[in-house]
Amino acid sequence: MNVFPRTRSARLLGGLALVGASALVLAGCAGGGGDAAAPSESSDGGSGAVSTADGAFHVGTILPATGNLAFLGPPEVAGVKLAVQDIEATGDAFPFSVELTERDSGDTTTDIATQSATELVDAGADVVIGAASSGVSFTFVDQLVNAGVVQISPANTSPDFTTYADDGYYWRTAPSDVLQGRVLGNLMVGDGAANVGIIYINDPYGIGLKDNATTAIEAAGGEVSVAVPYNPGDTVFTSQVDELLAAQPDAVAVIAFEETSSIIPQLVSTQGYAASKVYFVDGNLSNSYEFPAGTLQGAKGTLPGNPADTTFQSRLKEIDPALTDFSYAPESYDAVIVAALAAAQAKDDSGTAIRDNLQSVSEGGEKCTTFADCLALINDGTDIDYDGVSGPITFDENGDPTEAYIGIYQYGADNKYTLLNTEFGSLNE
Repeated sequence: MNVFPRTRSARLLGGLALVGASALVLAGCAGGGGDAAAPSESSDGGSGAVSTADGAFHVGTILPATGNLAFLGPPEVAGVKLAVQDIEATGDAFPFSVELTERDSGDTTTDIATQSATELVDAGADVVIGAASSGVSFTFVDQLVNAGVVQISPANTSPDFTTYADDGYYWRTAPSDVLQGRVLGNLMVGDGAANVGIIYINDPYGIGLKDNATTAIEAAGGEVSVAVPYNPGDTVFTSQVDELLAAQPDAVAVIAFEETSSIIPQLVSTQGYAASKVYFVDGNLSNSYEFPAGTLQGAKGTLPGNPADTTFQSRLKEIDPALTDFSYAPESYDAVIVAALAAAQAKDDSGTAIRDNLQSVSEGGEKCTTFADCLALINDGTDIDYDGVSGPITFDENGDPTEAYIGIYQYGADNKYTLLNTEFGSLNE
């Protein structure tokens, strides 16, 4: 049992040696357009925190209402709002009032996220949910660290966060792309591809996912015969597609964002490459493409997280009836719930108290799966282990989930994707 809350101050020391020159603009899931400024190290480790125990559990969001990941905003926002609703439903059993302040993240072509972070710190937020893009998160993470505000991203997948110097204030409910890359590579080889081609965005998200997929492909007996980068902001992909297809790959992984809308017509419609041999990732798995019917039929894709089941989808649609995509909604919901449980266990709503109890409520105690049940156990003095709608969570000392689901999806003739199956994996393997 975890009797005492855990702290992760050792992360600052471990991270400082690794960040240095490598801490450039980093874009995980799901990246942003353009180049972001290099993140600075958090030298004071969050001293002088402004998040205090004031009796209000104040949740802020920095999620995409605009920018090239705006399609991820609605399900993430709905997940947050549903969690707040479930917390408030417990009434006086939760010892704090609940506040929610929503802000936009934009993408890395703007400074919307940094302005949003400043506003949330000034408003007294204790925990911030977001951003969806790793590149965007790196533009404001230090602001939150220095203010003693916990950040929990529902969608950041860049491996670089694992060793970032955040004094324990940064967490995520989505797994690192080490796991998604493994599943993607195994999927392609398992489908019979011995010779794989990859087109990828030339930023740390694209490079990292390409490298992890390549490792898995080679370990499974396949070969990546060609890997073609493109740069953020590119709009014409004729030369990249020509280079890709010159290697005559059995399958192609498209590791991209909104540029997919231009890559696919060139690859499939113009060059005639079979969509059934195309594989997407979380940055471009979307139901919003405006292609002719059948363009994507048979294409597959990977998406971190446990898919929202029909009951959870129905609850989300009560929050936002217009929802058609539920990507990262479970992770957003769990981010709020686990933070609230940490505050309840600490009997303290400050960011520092939440930080010091997040790992404890995610592992090692009595299993519980709803906020109400977990809260009742906490109020009875029982150590808990929250398993959420996104999966078991189980944070490690770096703020990463140690095990997670990766969903595998396939597009139909309507260019919409549906779930084929899920792969469960450990990041400790």
